[in-house]
Amino acid sequence: MFASAELGQTIDDATYEREEEALRTELLAAQTALLKDRSFPVIVVVNGVEGAGKGETVNLFHEWLDPRHIRSTAFGEPDEAERMRPKMWRFWQALPRKGEVGILFGSWYRGAATSASEIRSLEQLLVDDGAVVVKLWFHLSKKDQKKRFEELASDKRTSWKVTKDDWKAHDHYDALKDDAEKLLLETSTGASPWIVIDGHDANYRSLTAGRALLAAIRGRLAAPKQAEGAPGSTDQPQSVAAMVDTVDHRALLDRLEFPTHDDKDELKKKLKKAQGKLGRLSRSPKLAKRSIVAVFEGMDAAGKGGAIRRVTAAVDARMYDVVPIAAPNDEERAYPYLWRFWRKLPKLGRLTVFDRSWYGRVLVERVEGFATDAAWSRAYGEIVDFEEQLRERGVIVLKFWLAITKDEQKRRFESRQQVERKQYKITEEDWRNRNRWEDYIVAASDMIDRTSTKQAPWTIVEGNDKHAARLKIVSAFVDRLSEEL
Repeated sequence: MFASAELGQTIDDATYEREEEALRTELLAAQTALLKDRSFPVIVVVNGVEGAGKGETVNLFHEWLDPRHIRSTAFGEPDEAERMRPKMWRFWQALPRKGEVGILFGSWYRGAATSASEIRSLEQLLVDDGAVVVKLWFHLSKKDQKKRFEELASDKRTSWKVTKDDWKAHDHYDALKDDAEKLLLETSTGASPWIVIDGHDANYRSLTAGRALLAAIRGRLAAPKQAEGAPGSTDQPQSVAAMVDTVDHRALLDRLEFPTHDDKDELKKKLKKAQGKLGRLSRSPKLAKRSIVAVFEGMDAAGKGGAIRRVTAAVDARMYDVVPIAAPNDEERAYPYLWRFWRKLPKLGRLTVFDRSWYGRVLVERVEGFATDAAWSRAYGEIVDFEEQLRERGVIVLKFWLAITKDEQKRRFESRQQVERKQYKITEEDWRNRNRWEDYIVAASDMIDRTSTKQAPWTIVEGNDKHAARLKIVSAFVDRLSEEL
C-alpha cells in the first residue's frame, strides 16, 4: 500500500505557485457551498509517519480555508476527564457540525487502544449519518524520514519538532510500517478509504492533500439530495404495523398480563426497604471505578417520572443527573444522531438517568416518519454497538420499558386534566399519539426484541399498578448492582 508513496514524486515551485492559487480559490468556493448547504460535515482524519508533513499540511488548510469554520483537534494520551468515560467519548466531542470541517490529528487511529472493527463501525456510522470522511496518511521512506529528522534537528527554530521518541520510532521503522500497512488495509473501506500521500516533496504533498479535500466536498455537493422520507419530512408516515417486509412484527407487548395488587401499604413498605438497599449499594467504594446509565422508555403516562423519582430518592443527590430527552434542537441536529447522548454520559462513580433516550430513533422517529426506513433500520445495530462500548468501559446499563393498557392510559390522561398541578403533563400531542397506539406497540416490541442483550437487557415493567411498578424498578436496580459490584 505504501509502494507508490515512496517514489519521490515532486512538483517544481513555478507549477506549485500556479496550481496552488487555483486550488485555494476552488477550496474556498467549495467551503462556501458547504456552509450554505449545511446538510453534512466533513471529517478529515490526519495520520502518518513522523516528519511526513502532517502539521504543515493542516496549517495550509487553515490558511487556504476560512478558519472560522474549520476546527483542528490533536489527540494525545487521554486526560483525567477522558479516562473517566468510554474511550470513544473524546472523539465524539471533536466531531464538526454539519456545514463545517473538522480535522482530527491521530483520532481513533492513535495507539492500539481501538480495534480495526471498532474503527470500521464508527466510520460507517458517521458516513451513514451523512458525514464525509477524508482519511489522509502521510508517508515517508525510512531514508527520507532520517533525512527529514536531521534537517529539522540541525535548525534551532525547528529542532523541538524532533524528540527522542521520534528517533526511537525511527529505529523500529520497519515494524511500525508493517503494523500501519495492516491497519490501513483493514480500515480502508468503500465508505471511508485511505489516501496515502508521499510526504517527500512539500509541493506535491500540499497539492495532493488539498485536491483530495476538494474532491470529497465537491463530490458530496454534487450528489443527488435524498427527498422523500428524509428525516424531517412532512410526508404522511406509513403505518408501522403494515411494514411486514422490514420488521419482525412480533408484538410481544400485546401479550403482557397486568396483575392487580390490593395491598398498597405492603408494596410501599417493600419499596422503602428496596430503596434502603439501593442507597447502600450506591455508596459502595467499588462504584468509584464504575458508572451507571439508566434508560426509561414507555408509553405516555406509563409512570416514568414517578419511577425515576423513587430511584433518585434513594441516591445521594450529588452523584446523579437526570437527563430529559425531547426532540433534538438545531445544535443537536447539526451532529450525528448519537452525539447528544455521548455528551451526557456519566463519569466514573456517577449515575445518569435518561428520561427517554437514543431509542427515540426506533420509536417516535420511526412511527412518525421523522427518520428514513434506512436510518431507523440500521439504528438497532448502532445502538447495540454503542451500549457494548459502554459496557467495555465498565458502565452498568439498565433499561426499562414501562407498559400500560390503552384503557389505563385514557384514565390517567383524564385524571391529569382534572388536577391543576398535573395539567402540564397532558398535551394535544399525547392525545394524538393514542391514534397510533398499535404502531407504537409494534415498534416497541421490535425494539425490545432487537436490542435486549445479555450485557444490556430490557426490563419490561407492567405499569397499571404504579406502586408495584416502582418496586419492580428499584428492585431491579438492587439486583443488578448487587450482581455487578
